[in-house]
Amino acid sequence: MKRFFDSELDTLRAHLVQMGERAIEQTRLAMRALIEADPKLAQQVRDGDDELDQLEVKIDEEGVRYMSLRAPVATDLRLVVVGMKAGHDLERVGDEANNIAKRAMRLATEAPLKPYIDLPRMADLALAMLRDALDCFLQHDNDKALDVIRRDKEVDDLNRQFYRELSSYMAEKPETISRALELMFISKSIERIADHATNIAEEMVYLAKGEDIRHSEELKKPAPPAGA
Repeated sequence: MKRFFDSELDTLRAHLVQMGERAIEQTRLAMRALIEADPKLAQQVRDGDDELDQLEVKIDEEGVRYMSLRAPVATDLRLVVVGMKAGHDLERVGDEANNIAKRAMRLATEAPLKPYIDLPRMADLALAMLRDALDCFLQHDNDKALDVIRRDKEVDDLNRQFYRELSSYMAEKPETISRALELMFISKSIERIADHATNIAEEMVYLAKGEDIRHSEELKKPAPPAGA
């Protein structure tokens, strides 16, 4: 039987999903602004940052009100706490999208240092992790959450590889330093988005199993090949 206040938890879930979709959209728009050298798109991202901030506040208010008024059982309490933490991570994703947009505006006035291949690939990986982490929140899919956590290493490796490549550019052609630094900061923002997706996935494991797996290096290792 559905409890009369379950609708309040459904509302919190809905706002979290809305916030996640908005964070993904903002990041995709920021990457388009970079690739297309479009400062208007970049400004659109910066103008939309307040919406994520407001959704985070709304989720926190809903969570605090629920805990104060409903005396939730352990499973419901975990859901509310995880939802509030995930809201904070999504707000930080929005901040990173805003940072990418800000740097895209600066780069729009200069010739591209190199074709944009690595950064869009990194962004696609990070955003796929984020979407899967949010799906875990709805489905309580522990295995999928663990898969998201393991995929973080791929984004980290791409970020390090990109840094090495840009460092070589700067050493060989000092005139590229300012553009290379902007691209490094964008790469770091994407890597942080993957970190926030990982945080959310870790919280989903806590939600599903009541087990805190943060800082577990073993879980971040790639999964063994099938049949191994």
